[in-house]
Amino acid sequence: MSRSVLLSVDDLSVRVGSTFLLRGVSFTLAAGESLTLLGESGAGKSLLAQAVMGNLPTSLLASGQVSINGDPTPAADGASRRPLWGRKIALLPQEPTLALNPLRRLAPQLSEVGQLVCGLDASAAQNDARQRLASVGLAAAAEQFSWQLSGGMAQRAAMTIALAGGSRIVLADEPTKGLDSEWRDHTVAALQAVQHEGGCIAVITHDLRVARALGGRVAVLRAGEVVESGDTAQVLTHPQHEFTRALLAGEPSSWPRPVPRARGSVVATAEKITKSFGGRTLFEGLDAQLCAGDRKVIQGPSGCGKSTFGNVLLGLLPADAGRVTRAPGLAPTAFQKLYQDPVASFAPHVSLEQSLRDAATHFKASWQVVTRRLQRLNLPDSLLARKPHEISGGELQRIALARVLLARPALIFADEPTSRLDAVSQREAISVLLDAIDEIEAALVFVTHDDDLANAVSEQRLLLR
Repeated sequence: MSRSVLLSVDDLSVRVGSTFLLRGVSFTLAAGESLTLLGESGAGKSLLAQAVMGNLPTSLLASGQVSINGDPTPAADGASRRPLWGRKIALLPQEPTLALNPLRRLAPQLSEVGQLVCGLDASAAQNDARQRLASVGLAAAAEQFSWQLSGGMAQRAAMTIALAGGSRIVLADEPTKGLDSEWRDHTVAALQAVQHEGGCIAVITHDLRVARALGGRVAVLRAGEVVESGDTAQVLTHPQHEFTRALLAGEPSSWPRPVPRARGSVVATAEKITKSFGGRTLFEGLDAQLCAGDRKVIQGPSGCGKSTFGNVLLGLLPADAGRVTRAPGLAPTAFQKLYQDPVASFAPHVSLEQSLRDAATHFKASWQVVTRRLQRLNLPDSLLARKPHEISGGELQRIALARVLLARPALIFADEPTSRLDAVSQREAISVLLDAIDEIEAALVFVTHDDDLANAVSEQRLLLR
């Protein structure tokens, strides 16, 4: 007995002017099925999800057909699919902090779904919202705003809201980004529950562990086209296309181990640092010393205070107790941060070229230095004319790295700096970062939930609980 087809995408293309960003993508998803989308950063994976939803910018033109529950619509007619949002089809976007309303507390945002989509009365919707938040470890965050959440907490909140309406078709864009292994597995289980309840899922990820756990089918995108597709286990075990093979070979578990470096002078010292946030103590009596040449990895569960510690270290937040001492004679710009959410670190209405030129001018770096670094990061010049929201998260993450390095800082706090990158781009970016750290003799504090990546960066650890 055949299962009913819930989502069908036929010959979907997206272009800007005469340039195709996505070309000829087709797939179907029946009840109980899953599709994992892999590919290089900027290949068009997020664009595909937005095109299916009917949420493309007016500057982009879509062609082809999208059918939901057997009802076909032209891909270009996004307005016809919008009444289905949250009811028949739901999207977890790549940037959860942009998906959440910064002016409303978390529980009311979720209870709104219960009232408007599920038809619950106000009291029942409020109770349902609190139960759902508790199920993802966010009971204490119910009355917080999105800007008070860690990246991982915001990810869980956005996922919970996306699933709350009971849509049978769920598109999830990097749903495990910023999550530790426990919550990564929890998120995978939540997506699989959609399948088991008669729905279907299409999941964009750079994490091959997630792809393997989801099973089903996989499609690999490169430069806007599907270059390989099929059964997930078969494709990931016996890849046929050279790019798929490169993705598998690029996993951090296969990278060489780091070589111990000589330590230079002290850059910063944290003594007995204590910090509370939202009425909860994140860490207490924390000590750390950072010297030139150090590479220190910070790990710990989502929401434990890793980003907060970095902000205290950089002077962006005050410590509640203890003190941070920075080496004398260093300018404030000698302490730099690579943000977990790169969109937040760029002016939204300024071109990327202008952002880079402004930084190069300020730090007296030549434009040739910028272009050489962009080439090493595999970023084409054509991206620079765009605004931050007009490129992929992975591309923006690499541009953020190029910009930070212009400061030739004494310390870089890198907060999940490659979480939006495919395995190949991630290895390139980490290589550029570590080479620059060695060249300028800086200290690096590196946050990651990926044990394999942590092992490839450094043997020095700071574990938070």
